[in-house]
Amino acid sequence: MAYPVAPGEPSYSGTYIPEIWSSKLLVKFYEGTVLTSVTNTAYEGEIRNHGDTVKIRDKPTVTIRDYAKGQNLQVEQPIATVRELLIDKGKYFSFECKDLDKKQADINFVNSWSEDASEQMKITIERDVFANVYSDAAAANKGATAGAISGSYNMGVAGTPLLVTKENVIDYLVDARSVLAEQNVPEPDCFAILPVWMCNLIKKSDLKDASLSGDAKSTLRTGLIGSIDGMTIYRSNLLDTVAGDSAWHAMVGHISAITFATQLVENETLKNPFDFGDLHRGLQVYGYKTLKAESLVDLYAAKG
Repeated sequence: MAYPVAPGEPSYSGTYIPEIWSSKLLVKFYEGTVLTSVTNTAYEGEIRNHGDTVKIRDKPTVTIRDYAKGQNLQVEQPIATVRELLIDKGKYFSFECKDLDKKQADINFVNSWSEDASEQMKITIERDVFANVYSDAAAANKGATAGAISGSYNMGVAGTPLLVTKENVIDYLVDARSVLAEQNVPEPDCFAILPVWMCNLIKKSDLKDASLSGDAKSTLRTGLIGSIDGMTIYRSNLLDTVAGDSAWHAMVGHISAITFATQLVENETLKNPFDFGDLHRGLQVYGYKTLKAESLVDLYAAKG
């Protein structure tokens, strides 16, 4: 907008006074992604192309029997079950840059567009995973009677989510960790992925000073905010929501619960056959599977 002038006074904006375009692009903020921090990526190196299948062998359970001196021993042959991680999903980006535009531009906008494509790729894939895996939680790890042994923990159900406040948010998180404990899930590598509003309540709770720890990396980029009851707490805007209940499917679990594998198969620049310029495109393939349903809790929560 040109500087205002008095009536009858000429304005030289656009003639003698040029417009100046900044050489710096406005900073763009992205949803923090946490997927590779809360999933097992041990099989990622084994995929090569879209459609590959990774076969994963479970550790068999060996039977322990009573013994009496002199008895004939019963012998078993442990058999490992095999599960498949199918790399059956793919996302791509593709944009063009004309030589004329690139030559006359005062900034390297192609790099900026490529960086944005990379960020959008991570966000899109993570939103897909989080929209599907919460429902894989074991039956004893969700609902109003969660707890494989006691059945005494309410994790919320459709129509009646947990109403979370700053007074009870820590209680619900500790309950969720107890649900994992009743499944014999070990403490190391446990996590909780929570919506931003729930993390806000943690910071306002009575336990905030004792439970929150610092993070060397920016929370905007990692979503990591601290630790509670042995669980690393992540915040995310990518969790699945249910509009009818105004609720979120937060997740508490162990890194063994979900395996995730991805690979950037193509990232290329081609000459545009129909114009002077380049085509920039990339293809990311991925797959995910809940391997241990007992290591995942569906915490269905709404703001109280």
